[in-house]
Amino acid sequence: MKKLLNLCASGIALGAALAVPAQAEMLKELGKPEGALSIVAWPGYIERGETDPAYDWVTKFEEKTGCKVEVKTAGTSDEMVSLMNQGGFDLVTASGDASLRLIAGGKVQPVNIDLIPDWKRVDDRLKDAPWHTVDGTHYGVPFMWGPNVLMYNTEVFKTAPDSWDVVFNEQTLPDGKSNRGRVQAYDGPIYIADAAMYLKAHKPELGIENPYELNEDQYAAALELLKGQRQLVSRYWHDAMVQIDDFKNEGVVASSAWPFQVNLLKADGAPVASVVPKEGASGWADTLMLHSDAKHPTCAYLWMEHSLNSNLQSDLSVWFGAVPSVPEACTDKSGMQTAEGCDANGLKDFDKIWFWRTPTSKCEAGGCVPYHRWVSDYIAVMGG
Repeated sequence: MKKLLNLCASGIALGAALAVPAQAEMLKELGKPEGALSIVAWPGYIERGETDPAYDWVTKFEEKTGCKVEVKTAGTSDEMVSLMNQGGFDLVTASGDASLRLIAGGKVQPVNIDLIPDWKRVDDRLKDAPWHTVDGTHYGVPFMWGPNVLMYNTEVFKTAPDSWDVVFNEQTLPDGKSNRGRVQAYDGPIYIADAAMYLKAHKPELGIENPYELNEDQYAAALELLKGQRQLVSRYWHDAMVQIDDFKNEGVVASSAWPFQVNLLKADGAPVASVVPKEGASGWADTLMLHSDAKHPTCAYLWMEHSLNSNLQSDLSVWFGAVPSVPEACTDKSGMQTAEGCDANGLKDFDKIWFWRTPTSKCEAGGCVPYHRWVSDYIAVMGG
């Protein structure tokens, strides 16, 4: 909770630094459903049974409300921000490194939680989280959360690796072969925070307190680590299905990943497992946010309420390998999830996770390197 409070303070500072503009007026009451709903979402978040018939939380919603759901998937937070800037969408499942940018850009509107009866069931740690709450105003509904785990090949690692060292530094793996060309890293500037998190544990003399708040020296050290990693990485991943294929067919044996990939690979009989290493993990706490120019606001509010349904929260958390934003979905047997499953997905790791958020120059640590530099510098790192 100490980390969450630190993030809250940072979130307030970020909100002030980004000077939230005038927003669309908050909806006061629901109207007649408009018959359609367009959502920008992470892969695997909005399922209608096409990938697996057992996982479908769209069909019944459409039958009940008359709101036909269309989904545009995005592989990175930057892609989500770009799509929302273009417009034409109602909702987005935004992670913390996108949500405050959307608020500051005036692309999302305040959410009237009085129109969402199941808001009361949301995890108290998430209700006022700084990645969707500015000056006491809510700009979204918590959806799912979880860690970015270290996924590894169990035939190479007979014992789970306990450190992110296996993807950051060249070394001989337990099978006697080098890790060069056999590891991956995430294709997104926010991954710089993963390097900073690693350095926080291994180079305490740098004085890193928060991996999203880096001064010039700390930032330079993180970039240097990532430049070295570039020599090891076979691919920078953002497409979950491509990463799955790489673990199956391209000899990749270790990488950051979402539990989603881990679960699909395991279900297919692949020799993989995952771990949160001793340095901790970055992670995502995703929020359903309503576009400021949403054409289907009533359908959007109906979906936000639907998203807090225990059955959806339970089954989605199993499918994606995430933790529900409604804690009782872990134990009320409304779907496939169990208490043991939620624990496996990271329920007890909340205080070990550094949840994604957008870096800003005005931060709790003083003058920090802002996100626009993270973007340009990480592109340079990936380009070699």
